[in-house]
Amino acid sequence: MTGPQPPHTLVITRQDIVRAMKPADYLSAVEQAFRAAATGKASSPMPMHLDVARGTFHGKGASISAGRDFVAIKVNGNFPGNPAELGLPTIQGAILFFDGSNGSLLAILDSIEVSIQRTAAASALAAKYLARLDSRTLLVCGCGEQGRAHVEHLRAVLPIERIMLWDRDRERSERLAGQIDAVAIVDLNAAARSADVIATCTPSREPLLDASIVAPGTFIAAVGTDNASKSEIAPALMAAATVVTDVTAQCSEMGDLRHAIEAGVMTAADVHAELAELVIGARAGRGSPDQIIIFDSTGTGLQDVASVATIYERCSGDASIQSIALSAL
Repeated sequence: MTGPQPPHTLVITRQDIVRAMKPADYLSAVEQAFRAAATGKASSPMPMHLDVARGTFHGKGASISAGRDFVAIKVNGNFPGNPAELGLPTIQGAILFFDGSNGSLLAILDSIEVSIQRTAAASALAAKYLARLDSRTLLVCGCGEQGRAHVEHLRAVLPIERIMLWDRDRERSERLAGQIDAVAIVDLNAAARSADVIATCTPSREPLLDASIVAPGTFIAAVGTDNASKSEIAPALMAAATVVTDVTAQCSEMGDLRHAIEAGVMTAADVHAELAELVIGARAGRGSPDQIIIFDSTGTGLQDVASVATIYERCSGDASIQSIALSAL
């Protein structure tokens, strides 16, 4: 007599994910992730980082109880020189998605689309609580895939009318501007002074924004600083602003918060709230129209596991998606 057969494992491509998910689906999943974390139904340890000659690898994992128990573990390579030098994406990787109750490998997913969309969705979720409701001018720094996604997600939650794009590579900003009805700008300082919302999506190792060029009332989603060597927000601006993090302990080690702490102008205790606290109403969002508020976003596995749970649910009944026998792995 044979025992129970192990389940088949879905192999979910980027194209499958694009078909299954819209931006609003990621926003819903990310909100669910932070709500679950705040109520003890999700957890995520500190990421693992590995430096190599031309880039870095990082690993992020999380668990969530959402009807079923799930675990997702993502490994991404981040190679900023890839597009220009090799014609490859900057970020490539894979996500392993498990049944958290018995360890079965449910799916292997391409990580590119999930990483892009869940990051921008977290910024949009933060903007719902922290941006002024009349925010109409958006500045995006960094015109790769993440910059494009931030335009789409932030426009979905705010009444954005004017979009400015800046990139150290002028061709990239002009190309994206022509595709999404935006304007490519050269003078970053002037654009920052006129923006209601700023998203920084770059691999910069030096601050792009400081206190002298950011107007009162601005909301900043700082997403590019995802390891200790990167920096987009000057420590003095961090100290002058109200800071909300995705995960404070993580931002203290690898976000713009880390640089403010090292400069001696902030401590972790100065952080106003984590995003999860805003989602459940434990802490208030924007308190006044003149507040400069920074969302320090280093990216957490919570966003991945909740997004992938939705993707898996939608793809598991799709006969066109390949599956492999777990016993064959």
